[in-house]
Amino acid sequence: MTTAPPAEPKPGLVYALMALLSLVWGSTWVVISLGLSDVPPFTGAALRFLVAGGLMLLLAPWLARREGGGRPPRAVVWAQALCQFGFNYALVYVSETVLPSGLVSVLWATFPLVLALATHFVTKTERLVGRQWLGLWVSFSGIVLLFATDIASVGSHGLGMACLVLLAPAAVVWSTLLVKRRASGTSSAYLNRDSMLIGSAILFALAALFERDAPVRFTPTAFASIAYLAVFGSVVAFGVYLWLLRSVPAYRLSIISFMTPVVALLLGALVRGEPLGVTTVSGTALVLLGVGLTLRRSRAPQSSVELRN
Repeated sequence: MTTAPPAEPKPGLVYALMALLSLVWGSTWVVISLGLSDVPPFTGAALRFLVAGGLMLLLAPWLARREGGGRPPRAVVWAQALCQFGFNYALVYVSETVLPSGLVSVLWATFPLVLALATHFVTKTERLVGRQWLGLWVSFSGIVLLFATDIASVGSHGLGMACLVLLAPAAVVWSTLLVKRRASGTSSAYLNRDSMLIGSAILFALAALFERDAPVRFTPTAFASIAYLAVFGSVVAFGVYLWLLRSVPAYRLSIISFMTPVVALLLGALVRGEPLGVTTVSGTALVLLGVGLTLRRSRAPQSSVELRN
């Protein structure tokens, strides 16, 4: 049986919301870095999604009535919790204790590339063409340049951490494909609420295992960081993203990953004084150029990653 997705919103609204998401998520990288000065990574991420999930407990019933759709399948909720809010953010927060926030955002920008590879080799719903293969190689050359210069300058620990960061978008691709396949007609508010709360529990478990002796200082900066990330970076941004994901093709939404590194690099340099040299700009340009070559419009009227069940 196939679940028909809701009608796609008007293009103007879609692109306005995508621009908002690019600005918000572009700013979250440096805000995470600011918060890590006082709160260890797993604890900070867990508190972020605990606050965000608590807010969604209040908002989800009202939002669900307005957007329509039933409750998402438990398997999708757990996949979103484990991959998006657990594994993904555990890697992002830990990596920013070692690597500059803007550089982490560039590595995460490989998400559209992983999505393209997944739809070619795994779901086989959209085959890569010559231009897209070229884009993959261009982005790969940019990543190699960043590894050989900016990341290498951090040391061997930075190289290992950068490799781990590249696993984060792969996990999110898997949960994204599952959402499109099994939850396109369900309530994004309930999916968002439930997966955030479960993800928070997973992150608290990691904090209990690895951060028992780490100091936690609830300074004004720490409070502001958690509040901004919870409200704008999570409740608002993920709410908008998952609402769009119900009806907008995933290839189009992946453009957000193309824009956020630019915002993140600029804010990292302005707010944290992170290096923004020739190799950083060149490597980032190659990665984003490759992403641009990889993205394309689906031939089918529905999402390129939507599957039948």
